[in-house]
Amino acid sequence: MQFDNFGSDGQTKATPTAYAPTAPPTPAPASASAGTGGNAPVGSSAERFAALCSSVDAAVKGDYTVPLPLDGNDRLTLLARHLCKLFERASAHDAPAPPAKTTAADSAPSHDLARDNARLKYLIANTPAIIYSSVPTGDGTMTFVSDNALRVLDYKPEEMVADPSFWFDHIHPDDVPIIFSSFSKIFTEGQQAYEYRFRTRDGRYLWMHDSLRLIRDADGNPLEVVGSLTNITDRKMMEEALQKKGEEQQLLINELQETQAQLLQSEKMASIGQLAAGIAHEINNPIGFVNSNMGALRGYVDTLCELVDGFDQVVGALTDRPELKASANKLKKKADFDFLKEDVGQLVQESLDGLKRVKDIVQSLKDFAHIGETDWQYADLHAGIDSTLTIANNEFKYKAVVKKEYGTLPLVKCVASQLNQVFMNLIVNASHAIKDNGVITIRSGAEGDWVWVEVGDNGCGIPADILNRIFEPFFTTKPVGKGTGLGLSLSYNIVTKHGGRIEVASELGQGTRFTVHLPVHQTAAAPVAETA
Repeated sequence: MQFDNFGSDGQTKATPTAYAPTAPPTPAPASASAGTGGNAPVGSSAERFAALCSSVDAAVKGDYTVPLPLDGNDRLTLLARHLCKLFERASAHDAPAPPAKTTAADSAPSHDLARDNARLKYLIANTPAIIYSSVPTGDGTMTFVSDNALRVLDYKPEEMVADPSFWFDHIHPDDVPIIFSSFSKIFTEGQQAYEYRFRTRDGRYLWMHDSLRLIRDADGNPLEVVGSLTNITDRKMMEEALQKKGEEQQLLINELQETQAQLLQSEKMASIGQLAAGIAHEINNPIGFVNSNMGALRGYVDTLCELVDGFDQVVGALTDRPELKASANKLKKKADFDFLKEDVGQLVQESLDGLKRVKDIVQSLKDFAHIGETDWQYADLHAGIDSTLTIANNEFKYKAVVKKEYGTLPLVKCVASQLNQVFMNLIVNASHAIKDNGVITIRSGAEGDWVWVEVGDNGCGIPADILNRIFEPFFTTKPVGKGTGLGLSLSYNIVTKHGGRIEVASELGQGTRFTVHLPVHQTAAAPVAETA
């Protein structure tokens, strides 16, 4: 068996060196398979390596009965089989024999043992994981470190073994408490595994996977802790990248969900606007001819009243026919003509007033919806607020009074239907904040090339701890069924797309003020806002 060219690259050569065990000289348990070491149960690589180390430690003490991990087909198994043969020869060599003449062949087992020990050390030094052992006292004092520690961590094994506090001193401070809190479990469970950061010589921290196993003697007393350290920095970096990517995707999903909800709300409001405009158009036609007919009816009633008055004058002039005048007066009294004459005029006037109100509501619906007006154009914000107040009148007419303090505003370039939606949301919210007998104040003004509209109330106010969340999609303090949590979010987006901003000031128990700031003019690159 040639060992000089054992490395996978054909270049690495190892100098045969005897393996020096560091475990206490406690005898290993005897096995039924004497002389061959038996066959250890198959387990993880760390467990099989620990079994192999225990067998070698026992062999150095002259006990060749500790089982070896012979099952498997990897390099560790191959090494175990070679050691098994070596133990057989060493066992035969140690057995008592009659005196014989010493020959050169008598030194072969010793040479084979040294060579196989060197091979074992070579294998350990070239595994991906750093193999180490430590005292079973829980303080992390190392008794053996494989040579590959120099390649992975840039520390020499002897300096790691020489410093009793080396292991704990080089673990990242944030990871030490996690290890300390559970290290004692190795004495009850027999094994532990950790992932922590370990400092290299140049000050960098590498992520290491540490798998530890407790080795006990025949009496069950702890002998040593055997562990394997594997560099998992690349894996951790990939996990962090995947986690970051996942978080970015989740944020994107949340944004898409918010956008979808806002689009649905916008589509719903657009549909409501179209429906309102359609209804307004359909109502406007019959209201038109009813209003016209009422005007004609009023003229007819006036004519009939004049006709009756004329008849009275004619009958009164007939002095030779008193019975005719008495009959006419009797008929007028029976019909209560004087009351009818007075009341019919009032009824017609009230009907005309009611028709005018209906006409104003229909016009407000049309102005509020602004169907077909999705392009930027200059609009009168006061007219939009007035039409919105007409539409939303039912929300506040029984519990609040609207106080208007309009300033002088220029025409503002905007999508009027969308700003009307903003005013609607603010007015409705102000109404909901008032329990009874409140005041909704609407003020406006201009400053340079900007205008502002303020909607305030003297309602319950907004708690300070949620004031910074009111523009979040789906956030609402209203009971289920009272709000979707999208009104202020949509208003915020609409004002932002108009190049403006919304400011809010609130005091609990005193009321809230929302102020919308808008530029008078839009730049040429201003985006077309979505229909709300």
